[in-house]
Amino acid sequence: MSSIFGGPLVSFELMPPRQPGSAPKFWGTVKKLMDFRPDFVSVTYGAGGKNADTAHEVIAQLVRHTPVQPIAHFTCVGMSRAGVYEELTKYLRTGVRTFLALRGDPPVGIPNWAPAPDSLQSAVELVAAIREIEEKACTESPSAALRNAFRPLTIAVAAFPNGNPAAGTGVDDEVNRLLVKQAAGANFAITQLYWDPDVYVDFVARSRRAGVHIPIVPGILPPVESRRLHRTAELTGIVAPHGLLESMEEAERADEESGNTSTHAYDIGVAYAAWLARQALEAGAPGIHLYTFNRAEPSLDVLRRIGITHDERDEHELRPVPTAAAHSLSLQYQI
Repeated sequence: MSSIFGGPLVSFELMPPRQPGSAPKFWGTVKKLMDFRPDFVSVTYGAGGKNADTAHEVIAQLVRHTPVQPIAHFTCVGMSRAGVYEELTKYLRTGVRTFLALRGDPPVGIPNWAPAPDSLQSAVELVAAIREIEEKACTESPSAALRNAFRPLTIAVAAFPNGNPAAGTGVDDEVNRLLVKQAAGANFAITQLYWDPDVYVDFVARSRRAGVHIPIVPGILPPVESRRLHRTAELTGIVAPHGLLESMEEAERADEESGNTSTHAYDIGVAYAAWLARQALEAGAPGIHLYTFNRAEPSLDVLRRIGITHDERDEHELRPVPTAAAHSLSLQYQI
């Protein structure tokens, strides 16, 4: 899986704006990312479809008005089977040709929650459902069959190279899950964030030995604020290296005490993410998927630091990360 421009694939994750007032800022971020000419952008979708309307509108706008392929996140947790089929059909009619199939997180604050008997129980079942809907459409409609021939339906899935703390699974469990998702019809996988480059390399190696052949794209979060690291650890169970967190917090304190408007923590985080990206690409990763949290600059700065710019997407050789800190990151951040 390489970029349409010849080099590594580059993609970004976006979250639909939660409030109407934040829409202009959101679309400003989209424009900055689109100017980079990514291979695709993915748009998140809340568990149980809680922001379904906003997510669908964002996807529809991307399909209609941008040349970049959007990937629609889709979760099935908390939705009936009929509801899932209805929503998927709506996306397909919008022109969506790529989905990221996810089970999704259970509702917050309901400790004894369990999926309804008539719901899809896993990402594997969701992958199969998407394939089933498309196959039915192609059987019933010559136009749908032609569309599928011209623009085949593509399904991405999540991979958890650290294991999935929320599900209580280890790395080998997640390798086996990825193998099952592949068998159900997944075309490629995007990893959950990780902080140690060896985690990605080891996960890919284990997956290949197990029989997984689909591309596995590393998902990287530029950690530009210490509070974001803490929040991410709460949400995912993936704790950032102590040295990285400590360095960013010290930089934030120093800037605050001196009244410095520059953000040294930002520079530390971008350098770290650039190092992760370079290590993944040098290990053979097909590309980089960046979790933007709806901020364009950190992700674009990461790409610039490894020599990937919108004018140089066809270059295969990556330039060195232009920071002395990157040379000793593996020791400095105790990973």
